[in-house]
Amino acid sequence: MIDDVTKLSAAELSAAIHSGRVRCTEVMEAYLDRIGRLNPGINAILYLRAQADLMSEARAADTELASGHSRGWMHGFPHAVKDLSEVAGLPTSWGSRIFAGHVSTADSIAIARIRAAGAIFIGKTNTPEFGLGSHTTNPLHGPTRNPWDPAKSAGGSSGGAAAALSARLVPVADGSDMMGSLRNPAAFNMVYGFRPSQGVVPSGKSADGFIGQLGISGPMGRTVDDMALLLRTMAGYDRRDPLSLPVGELNLRPGRQVAGTRIAWFGDFGGRLPFEDGVLEADRRALDTLSDMGCEIEEVSVDFDMTALWQAWLVLRGFAAAHGLRSLYDDPAKRAQIGPQLQYEIATALTRSATDIYEASVTRTRWYNYMCRLFDRYAYLVMPAAQVFPFDVERPWPDRIGTHAMDTYHRWMEVVIGPTLAGLPVAAVPVELAQNGLPNGVQIVGPPRGDRQTLELARAYEWAAGLPVGTALD
Repeated sequence: MIDDVTKLSAAELSAAIHSGRVRCTEVMEAYLDRIGRLNPGINAILYLRAQADLMSEARAADTELASGHSRGWMHGFPHAVKDLSEVAGLPTSWGSRIFAGHVSTADSIAIARIRAAGAIFIGKTNTPEFGLGSHTTNPLHGPTRNPWDPAKSAGGSSGGAAAALSARLVPVADGSDMMGSLRNPAAFNMVYGFRPSQGVVPSGKSADGFIGQLGISGPMGRTVDDMALLLRTMAGYDRRDPLSLPVGELNLRPGRQVAGTRIAWFGDFGGRLPFEDGVLEADRRALDTLSDMGCEIEEVSVDFDMTALWQAWLVLRGFAAAHGLRSLYDDPAKRAQIGPQLQYEIATALTRSATDIYEASVTRTRWYNYMCRLFDRYAYLVMPAAQVFPFDVERPWPDRIGTHAMDTYHRWMEVVIGPTLAGLPVAAVPVELAQNGLPNGVQIVGPPRGDRQTLELARAYEWAAGLPVGTALD
């Protein structure tokens, strides 16, 4: 007998279902019970489908398995999709009142792959309006609260996914990441997040298949193995996305030795980035773990114009965020319904020229080449995953860090832009709780196309650190 199936990792749950130790109906009942008890307090899952319909689908999954047919490793899994991705037959609001009544007619590419792997879609997970900002709140659904402290933010934009995962409302979670949206929520919720290399997971955007290269989808898990399983499901070439890539081997190799691995630690980027008191001290515990594993850690002084990089980021992000949403801004009635984040991005983007965008792309390329030179000396780069701890859930965003005023709604997350602009694989891993009792984490950044080896170091760290991921919330 399994005492509580929600305590199993996703890999363990898959094995239990396929061995007959637990039925899909039992899994669905356990998760729905937990959602019913805990979700009202954290608001992570939206649009929860009727229990009768979900139990009927779970019974059908049991019948299929009894006849010898498995849809895939997620057979019978309850799964909630981030509310920026479309699921056929379910609402997709993008966190906006403008799209409150929208129901999707088709699955996004990666979501169709999750469905084909056997998942039963139970609903969606909360996100900021249009995914803008690392704080999951919006005027349509309200805020998602952090399971570790419901008075605090769950981060974003995959905050609903991370909180649901941390509270054991789902076995594994999908999300997306432009400015740390898989990394900041992982750090804030004591789970793992992975931003794949650019092109590994095909984009679900059909309007622009060539220019939109900043935001990509990826997995979250309570273990690195779970993340790797979901990544293998989501990854791979699809001709509807011209920049998607055939993916090589993503199976993690057992017992890979990391002793002697050279790692560069970015810290506060040579004093260029402000951090809330206690964050760097908590993050250095991850360095202690890596050092105990035999890794060789060296703090580096970043030899790049970080002001130019931030300006390039503002140009490219504004261009990407405004793409496809200009019509909302141009309509006075709809503009009145959109939040200050999108208004800022579009208003700023309208001041940019084609030359500005080109020069920002040149700076991005220079940064990529600089990162590649670092990988000539180091196997991995490690840097903080957030500059602050989870903050007051009612706060729109941190407008200052210590004595440093933030000049945009997202400046407090500047630490995540480097891996995004370089298109590199990044695993966000948790660190021990800080003295204030709040979670945080670091980014393990791998070399270009080094997704598997990045996940392998993250898994070695997970096993060495032995942290109680998730939450004791019950």
